[in-house]
Amino acid sequence: MSQESVVEVEDLIVKFYTYDGVVEALDGVNLKIRQGEILGLVGETGCGKSVTSLSILMLIPPPGRVEEGQIIFSDQGRKEDILSLNDESLRNLRGKDISMIFQEPRAFLNPVYTVEDQISEVLLVHRKGEFVTKAIESLEKKRKSSFKLNVYRRMFRKPRSLSTRFLAKFVSKRELKMEVTKEVVRVLKDVEIADPERVAKMYPHELSSGMAQRVLIAMALGCNPTLLIADEPTTNLDVTVQAQILNLIKLLKKNFKSSILYITHDLGVIAETCERVAVMYAGNIVETADVYEVFKSPLHPYTKALLESIPRPRQEFKSIPGIVPSLINPPKGCRFNDRCPYAMEICRKVKPPFIEVKKNHFIACYLYGGSE
Repeated sequence: MSQESVVEVEDLIVKFYTYDGVVEALDGVNLKIRQGEILGLVGETGCGKSVTSLSILMLIPPPGRVEEGQIIFSDQGRKEDILSLNDESLRNLRGKDISMIFQEPRAFLNPVYTVEDQISEVLLVHRKGEFVTKAIESLEKKRKSSFKLNVYRRMFRKPRSLSTRFLAKFVSKRELKMEVTKEVVRVLKDVEIADPERVAKMYPHELSSGMAQRVLIAMALGCNPTLLIADEPTTNLDVTVQAQILNLIKLLKKNFKSSILYITHDLGVIAETCERVAVMYAGNIVETADVYEVFKSPLHPYTKALLESIPRPRQEFKSIPGIVPSLINPPKGCRFNDRCPYAMEICRKVKPPFIEVKKNHFIACYLYGGSE
């Protein structure tokens, strides 16, 4: 696995301005997603996992706002701060370089359009030139290309020297649709949907929950993105379908070479699927390490408590005392201090720095240094 980062989130602060007060959703989040890895982001409900993923795509709904920080996206030698991109650049980025699988597939599939229509829309937005070229090549093989186009071809000699918009004039909607349909069927095969030709013509209400999730995954992978964000994609699925989706994600990571940010609150899924894990609590990343390191020797008190709260045979069940703090008025210093059995005076006053205590093992806790 490469040590180079695809996305680096640095000191990200996100706030929601509500009538009840200012919700400090993310308080200086630091996160690195490496090339070709599956990074698990785990934490309790409401800790800021989904807000982090939406921030990477700049899809935070109002009244949310990014206050500070950087999100550096790196791909094929280019680096850019996502937070500084304009609307057009963001539209080009979403779906092509960074895609997302959402938690509720039916909420993100339009009920009045077929599966083919919805996947085709993504493909045509980002890959139209490719399909126009294929349609023209197909026509030329059948010797059906127009005389006018052939004249232009001879003038320029190189087909790619003509713009997509210009070439599209010589391709009918039917011919373009035929090429796109072939790709839709291929993408559905990639996510192991049986009889993809039939499924492509179906509407969302005709799909099972597992099939709907696979369609959403196919849509996300249609442009072979550099980063795939999976926001609890197996929620509300039965155990057998959940296992199939998890195996599919691992297989797709191997085939497509994409990096994956896998968001969940299930530590069992993290252990089964991910290579590294970032533990989140109340808008902060408190620990990041190799998944085996975290399960074998967790360091942060919250990570320890999270692992101890998993029911085990012949072992006493331990719950984490207290409740998750309100992010409208969060505790000062370390946000876990009012639930932590090891809390010190400094923990209640100053936020701990995020430091490396072992090789590639980062933690935000005064028990392991960083005190002032």
